[in-house]
Amino acid sequence: MSDRATDAILAALTPVIEGLAATFGPACEVVLHDCRRGDRSVVAVAGQVTGRQVGGALNLDVTALRQAGDLLSAPAGAAPARIPTTTFANDFDEVVDVMVRAEVLARGNPIVSLTRGKRLDLLRAFDERAVFAVRNAVPRVAARLGASRSAIYADLAKCRGTVIEGPEREES
Repeated sequence: MSDRATDAILAALTPVIEGLAATFGPACEVVLHDCRRGDRSVVAVAGQVTGRQVGGALNLDVTALRQAGDLLSAPAGAAPARIPTTTFANDFDEVVDVMVRAEVLARGNPIVSLTRGKRLDLLRAFDERAVFAVRNAVPRVAARLGASRSAIYADLAKCRGTVIEGPEREES
Protein backbone atom coordinates (compact mmCIF):
# COMPACT_ATOMS: atom_id res chain seq x y z
CA MET A 1 0.00 0.00 0.00
CA SER A 2 1.32 3.42 -0.87
CA ASP A 3 2.01 6.13 1.70
CA ARG A 4 -0.67 8.23 0.04
CA ALA A 5 -3.28 5.47 0.46
CA THR A 6 -2.22 4.88 4.06
CA ASP A 7 -2.45 8.61 4.80
CA ALA A 8 -5.97 8.67 3.30
CA ILE A 9 -7.06 5.73 5.45
CA LEU A 10 -5.66 7.32 8.61
CA ALA A 11 -7.39 10.61 7.76
CA ALA A 12 -10.69 8.77 7.27
CA LEU A 13 -10.32 6.86 10.55
CA THR A 14 -9.40 9.85 12.70
CA PRO A 15 -13.00 11.13 13.11
CA VAL A 16 -14.29 7.57 13.55
CA ILE A 17 -12.33 6.98 16.77
CA GLU A 18 -14.25 9.78 18.53
CA GLY A 19 -17.49 7.94 17.81
CA LEU A 20 -16.08 4.64 18.97
CA ALA A 21 -14.89 6.12 22.25
CA ALA A 22 -18.25 7.84 22.80
CA THR A 23 -20.11 4.59 22.06
CA PHE A 24 -18.29 2.68 24.78
CA GLY A 25 -18.25 5.48 27.33
CA PRO A 26 -15.66 6.90 29.73
CA ALA A 27 -13.92 3.56 30.31
CA CYS A 28 -12.88 3.42 26.66
CA GLU A 29 -9.87 4.92 24.94
CA VAL A 30 -9.32 4.49 21.22
CA VAL A 31 -5.82 5.11 19.88
CA LEU A 32 -4.97 5.29 16.19
CA HIS A 33 -1.40 4.33 15.31
CA ASP A 34 0.64 4.91 12.18
CA CYS A 35 3.31 2.23 12.51
CA ARG A 36 5.46 3.96 9.91
CA ARG A 37 6.31 6.50 12.62
CA GLY A 38 8.09 4.07 14.94
CA ASP A 39 8.40 5.41 18.49
CA ARG A 40 5.94 8.22 17.82
CA SER A 41 3.21 6.15 16.21
CA VAL A 42 0.19 7.62 18.02
CA VAL A 43 -1.61 9.87 15.52
CA ALA A 44 -4.98 10.29 17.27
CA VAL A 45 -6.51 9.57 20.69
CA ALA A 46 -10.16 9.62 21.70
CA GLY A 47 -11.08 9.15 25.37
CA GLN A 48 -8.89 9.47 28.43
CA VAL A 49 -8.10 6.17 30.13
CA THR A 50 -4.32 6.02 30.03
CA GLY A 51 -3.47 9.65 29.31
CA ARG A 52 -1.81 8.84 25.99
CA GLN A 53 -1.30 11.74 23.62
CA VAL A 54 -0.61 12.21 19.94
CA GLY A 55 3.06 11.51 19.29
CA GLY A 56 3.38 9.78 22.64
CA ALA A 57 5.53 6.84 23.50
CA LEU A 58 5.98 4.76 26.60
CA ASN A 59 9.52 3.45 26.84
CA LEU A 60 9.29 0.84 29.54
CA ASP A 61 10.51 -2.66 28.86
CA VAL A 62 8.40 -4.96 31.02
CA THR A 63 9.67 -8.18 29.47
CA ALA A 64 11.65 -9.19 32.56
CA LEU A 65 8.66 -8.54 34.82
CA ARG A 66 6.41 -10.66 32.63
CA GLN A 67 8.96 -13.48 32.54
CA ALA A 68 9.32 -13.34 36.32
CA GLY A 69 5.55 -13.49 36.70
CA ASP A 70 5.37 -16.55 34.45
CA LEU A 71 8.25 -18.20 36.33
CA LEU A 72 6.74 -17.55 39.75
CA SER A 73 3.25 -18.66 38.76
CA ALA A 74 4.40 -22.06 37.44
CA PRO A 75 5.19 -23.70 40.86
CA ALA A 76 1.82 -22.52 42.13
CA GLY A 77 0.14 -24.34 39.26
CA ALA A 78 -1.14 -21.15 37.71
CA ALA A 79 -1.10 -20.72 33.98
CA PRO A 80 0.95 -17.86 32.53
CA ALA A 81 -0.99 -14.66 32.04
CA ARG A 82 -3.16 -14.77 28.94
CA ILE A 83 -1.96 -12.45 26.18
CA PRO A 84 -4.77 -10.25 24.89
CA THR A 85 -5.64 -10.65 21.24
CA THR A 86 -5.72 -6.89 20.84
CA THR A 87 -2.84 -4.85 22.15
CA PHE A 88 -3.38 -1.29 23.29
CA ALA A 89 0.19 -0.14 23.49
CA ASN A 90 1.65 3.32 23.57
CA ASP A 91 4.67 2.38 21.48
CA PHE A 92 5.96 -0.21 19.09
CA ASP A 93 8.40 -1.72 21.62
CA GLU A 94 5.49 -2.83 23.78
CA VAL A 95 3.72 -4.30 20.74
CA VAL A 96 6.88 -6.27 19.89
CA ASP A 97 7.12 -7.49 23.50
CA VAL A 98 3.54 -8.72 23.44
CA MET A 99 4.00 -10.41 20.07
CA VAL A 100 7.24 -12.12 21.12
CA ARG A 101 5.66 -13.31 24.36
CA ALA A 102 2.52 -14.58 22.62
CA GLU A 103 4.52 -16.50 20.02
CA VAL A 104 6.87 -17.94 22.64
CA LEU A 105 3.95 -19.08 24.81
CA ALA A 106 2.19 -20.57 21.78
CA ARG A 107 5.33 -22.51 20.86
CA GLY A 108 6.19 -23.53 24.41
CA ASN A 109 9.87 -22.59 24.11
CA PRO A 110 11.64 -19.81 26.00
CA ILE A 111 13.49 -17.34 23.82
CA VAL A 112 16.91 -18.52 25.00
CA SER A 113 16.21 -22.08 23.86
CA LEU A 114 15.04 -21.28 20.33
CA THR A 115 16.94 -23.17 17.68
CA ARG A 116 17.59 -21.36 14.43
CA GLY A 117 14.72 -23.26 12.84
CA LYS A 118 12.29 -22.17 15.56
CA ARG A 119 13.62 -18.62 15.35
CA LEU A 120 12.98 -18.70 11.59
CA ASP A 121 9.40 -19.82 12.27
CA LEU A 122 9.00 -16.97 14.74
CA LEU A 123 10.43 -14.41 12.32
CA ARG A 124 8.22 -15.77 9.54
CA ALA A 125 5.16 -15.26 11.78
CA PHE A 126 6.28 -11.70 12.54
CA ASP A 127 6.89 -11.01 8.87
CA GLU A 128 3.40 -12.27 7.99
CA ARG A 129 2.00 -9.85 10.60
CA ALA A 130 3.99 -6.98 8.98
CA VAL A 131 6.17 -6.35 12.03
CA PHE A 132 9.18 -5.67 9.82
CA ALA A 133 7.29 -3.06 7.81
CA VAL A 134 7.84 -0.71 10.75
CA ARG A 135 11.01 1.36 10.70
CA ASN A 136 13.67 0.09 13.15
CA ALA A 137 11.76 -3.13 13.81
CA VAL A 138 14.76 -5.41 13.21
CA PRO A 139 16.93 -3.96 16.01
CA ARG A 140 13.97 -4.12 18.40
CA VAL A 141 13.15 -7.72 17.56
CA ALA A 142 16.84 -8.62 17.74
CA ALA A 143 17.06 -7.16 21.25
CA ARG A 144 13.99 -9.11 22.38
CA LEU A 145 15.36 -12.36 20.95
CA GLY A 146 18.90 -11.83 22.21
CA ALA A 147 20.30 -11.97 18.70
CA SER A 148 22.37 -9.57 16.64
CA ARG A 149 20.76 -7.38 14.01
CA SER A 150 22.83 -9.07 11.33
CA ALA A 151 21.56 -12.50 12.44
CA ILE A 152 17.95 -11.30 12.26
CA TYR A 153 18.52 -9.73 8.83
CA ALA A 154 20.11 -12.98 7.59
CA ASP A 155 17.30 -15.09 9.06
CA LEU A 156 14.68 -12.76 7.62
CA ALA A 157 16.33 -13.05 4.20
CA LYS A 158 16.21 -16.83 4.53
CA CYS A 159 12.51 -16.69 5.50
CA ARG A 160 11.79 -14.59 2.45
CA GLY A 161 13.88 -16.82 0.20
CA THR A 162 16.41 -14.08 -0.48
CA VAL A 163 20.02 -15.06 -1.10
CA ILE A 164 22.60 -13.00 0.78
CA GLU A 165 26.29 -12.81 0.01
CA GLY A 166 28.90 -13.75 2.59
CA PRO A 167 30.10 -16.65 4.70
CA GLU A 168 27.71 -19.34 5.82
CA ARG A 169 25.89 -18.53 9.04
CA GLU A 170 26.25 -20.83 12.00
CA GLU A 171 23.16 -22.84 12.88
CA SER A 172 22.04 -22.08 16.42
